[in-house]
Amino acid sequence: MTPRPSTFSIVARDPEQDAVGVAVQSKFVSVGSVVPFVSADAGAIATQSFANVAYGPDGLDLLREGRSAEEVIAELTDADDEAPSRQVGVVGADGSVAAFTGDECFDVAGDIQGDHYTVQGNILENEATLDAMAEAFETTDGGLPERLLAALHAGNDAGGDKRGEQSAAMYIAKPEGGYDGGNDRWVDVRVDDHDHPIAELERVFKLYDITLLEREAPAETMSLSGETAEAVLETLSVLGFYDGTPSGEFDDKAVEALESFRGMNNFENHSLAVLEDAIARGWDDVAGGETASEGGTAREDDATDELDGETKLIEAIWQGLSRLDRK
Repeated sequence: MTPRPSTFSIVARDPEQDAVGVAVQSKFVSVGSVVPFVSADAGAIATQSFANVAYGPDGLDLLREGRSAEEVIAELTDADDEAPSRQVGVVGADGSVAAFTGDECFDVAGDIQGDHYTVQGNILENEATLDAMAEAFETTDGGLPERLLAALHAGNDAGGDKRGEQSAAMYIAKPEGGYDGGNDRWVDVRVDDHDHPIAELERVFKLYDITLLEREAPAETMSLSGETAEAVLETLSVLGFYDGTPSGEFDDKAVEALESFRGMNNFENHSLAVLEDAIARGWDDVAGGETASEGGTAREDDATDELDGETKLIEAIWQGLSRLDRK
C-alpha cells in the first residue's frame, strides 16, 4: 500500500532578509527529504500529499525563468496525471504566492495565502490548523525562522496532523547565507523521527543559530556579576570547565572557563564579550528551569525535571542573542 503522508507546511518569504523558506511537519519519516525545495535565486516550494518530488527542481527552474508562482503551479499540475492527489505551495523570490490542493487529497485538506506566505495541509484534524498557522506567522515577532516555527507550533496546537507527529524540517535560503558564504543554505535543520518533532526542531535550530548564523554587534555589552555570575560559574564547574570557588565576581579565570565552553561547543561565531553579555541578559529567562519549547524536549535532569547545565547555558545564550538582528 502506498503511504499516505499527512502533512502541514508553510512556505514563506522575508523580503527584508531576501530569504525564502519552508517549514513542515508530518506523520511520515524524514519529511525534510521529501517536501521542501528552496533556492535563493528562485523561491521556495513544498510538495506533499502523494508528493511529486519533481515539482521541486522543475518548479524552481520555472521560477528562475520568470514564471510567477501561479504559472508554476499551472504548468506543474497540467502536466501531471496524478495532480488531483497532489498538494503544493509556492512562493517566488519575486513575491508571488500560490498553492494547489487536488480534489482527491484526503480530508481535511486545504490551503491559505497571505502576504509573502502560503500554508497548506492534508489529513488534518480540522480546518483551524491552517487558520492558526496563518495567524501565527502574521503576528509573531522575530525573523523568518521564528515565524516559521511559530506557525508549526500553532498548527500543531490547533489540531495538526490527524495521524500524529513524526518528523519536521525547516529549510531557508538567502544569497550567500550558507557556511562561510559559500552557498545559499542559510538554515537547514531536520528531525527525522521523534515523538515531538516540532519542539525538537526548535531545540536543534537554536544550536544551529548560535553556531552558524551571524548577528549584528551589540551597541553595548553587559558583564556577568553578582548572583547570576555565581550561578553561571556553578554550572560551568559542574560541567568541568571551572575549578575555582564560584562567586559573584566573573574574573579572568571565569572568562577562561567560558572560553573553554565556547570552544567545546563551536560557538566561536560570537566573541567572549558577546557570549557573556548574552548569558547575562538571558540567564533569568531560563534560571527557573523551564524549557523554551512547549513540547519540553530540551535536555532535563531526571531527578529535578530542570534543564541540565549545558542546556541552560545554551538557552540563555540564545535568549540573550535574540535581541540582536541577524545579518
